[in-house]
Amino acid sequence: MATSSQSSVECSSNEVKDYICNACEDQNTVETSADFYCKQCERFYCGNCIHLHGKLFAKHNSIGRVDIDKWPVSKKVVDFLQTCDVHKEHKIDQFCNLHEQLCCPQCVSDQHSQCSKVTQISELTNSQPTGLEGLSVELETVLGEIKTLQISQKASIQSLQRTYKEHSAVMIEQMLGNLNTYIDECDNSSVGTSGGNEQYLKEEMCRSVLSIVNEFDNITAKELNEMKDEVISIKESVTSSIHKCTTLHNDLSQFHELVQKIGDNKELCLIASIKCKHIIQQALTLLGKSGKAFNVQRKSVHNVRIPSDSYECSIAGICVLTDGQVLVTDWKNKRIKLLNQQYQVVNHWDVTAGPWDICLITPSEVAVAVNDHDSKIHEVQFITVNQGKLVSGRKFQLQHKCTCITHHQGDLFVTSGKELYKYTLSGKLICRLSQDRSANWTVWKCAVSPTGDRLYIISSWTQHKLLTLARDGTLLATYSDPALEWLHGLHVTPAGQVLLVCGYLFNTVLQVGWEGESKLANLATREDGVRYPLSVCYSSTTSSIIVGQEDNDNILVFRSLLSQDKDAEDVVDKNDLNTQKDSTTIDIELAQQQHQSCLQEPQSRTTHPLP
Repeated sequence: MATSSQSSVECSSNEVKDYICNACEDQNTVETSADFYCKQCERFYCGNCIHLHGKLFAKHNSIGRVDIDKWPVSKKVVDFLQTCDVHKEHKIDQFCNLHEQLCCPQCVSDQHSQCSKVTQISELTNSQPTGLEGLSVELETVLGEIKTLQISQKASIQSLQRTYKEHSAVMIEQMLGNLNTYIDECDNSSVGTSGGNEQYLKEEMCRSVLSIVNEFDNITAKELNEMKDEVISIKESVTSSIHKCTTLHNDLSQFHELVQKIGDNKELCLIASIKCKHIIQQALTLLGKSGKAFNVQRKSVHNVRIPSDSYECSIAGICVLTDGQVLVTDWKNKRIKLLNQQYQVVNHWDVTAGPWDICLITPSEVAVAVNDHDSKIHEVQFITVNQGKLVSGRKFQLQHKCTCITHHQGDLFVTSGKELYKYTLSGKLICRLSQDRSANWTVWKCAVSPTGDRLYIISSWTQHKLLTLARDGTLLATYSDPALEWLHGLHVTPAGQVLLVCGYLFNTVLQVGWEGESKLANLATREDGVRYPLSVCYSSTTSSIIVGQEDNDNILVFRSLLSQDKDAEDVVDKNDLNTQKDSTTIDIELAQQQHQSCLQEPQSRTTHPLP
């Protein structure tokens, strides 16, 4: 196929947009950039060749680069646009409507021979608009947003490095403080001692100092190494994203130049428009501005209870690792549970209080919001997944409740029920971004966009709204819906689609657009088995929406594809085949029968799962 997920521009900007001297080209000399164009000859000339041309054709009218907008499309531009991105030896001449892809004859033979509608480009020019004016404006807009994202990402790397240095300095300062305190105590106690006792005190002092240093080595150094690994991992991820931004920025800039030069050649305009829109879509996905809705294809149900659980599971938080494993927080049983790719519990870790939320920090590490009102435990616990085992790492205490935690490039966002705070990875409070003390649980859950420029907040009991904030806390949008009552779960996909769980009263999973202003789809309801949902998460690995519920040992997994993927029904997912073999999977029809009793239950509860 001609259009792939990778960049369609493989050569540098000058190589594509520049004009080559035809006279030098005829003589097989080194390619020379053209400086003039002769209308009568319909040829390009460099500065040297134009002099000879002028002597031979004095009456010909040549146009310099000052009036380059009057030059025709260069051969390199034509070749670049018409060449298939996959089969370089072939020219694009067709378009597959099913896959929305440009095709060369080889593409059609290899991958599109069974497609219902493959049309010649020449035929499409009569029915498709080929104007590029609006596309040029869109390119300028996206170019600006990509540039802003690049600047933000570079600032994130600098902030990460500062966080580690500051935390290192604090740890060392604490050790020095402990040493100085101990030495002062020894000085005070040694006053008036005899020579023998003084020697004993010196030996005891050496042993104690050595103990303090060893404690620093064993505990603090481990914590610093843990944070150093986090910073390196996050920095690598951000650097990779910056590279993608740079590549897309170059591609978009290149096409912005090209669309100015194509003129009124309808076929070239159409090809350029289609190629350009694919790159713009890649850029919008990177910016977290995908406008596509999910289409739920099938559902499975998986039991996450283990024999030692004391209560029915209440899954308050869900996090998907990059390898497809899933971590869930079972707040009633005070456990973090690790699920394999078939959603079976393979390991767990007990925490000191209710784990209310969980978020990914690195590909193998998560942060958990641990909270208990009665015992006054409010902390963030870091846990690493190592070869199928959960290993606890450092933790830091909070001076407020923590109902939700989410992470973006070294920044931790934590809600208290009434406020939204931003912390560093080391637990240093940076600022308070939002506050609403008009009632309880007004700032219940939060999520952050893939680019970090938008924050989303939901209230649980009172306002029943989704708020969209700028990174500095400025309110950008408010969304409400008659079906939104007792909001609970909130999640943003890597492409920016907001998944919103409406808990308790209507038992609904909604999808909201990245702007936070409109609903894209009702993804699941009570009729689909959703009952008192607490959490939601999207797995890019399996293209699935995972829903956790209160007082229910089952999680729901909805296989979901984007609605614009027209060939989705032809896709066979190996994960689905494996899931069907799993004994924990319940057939949809059976699940619906089991949930008929739920439909007869009262539509509301008198209790509410608050920390």
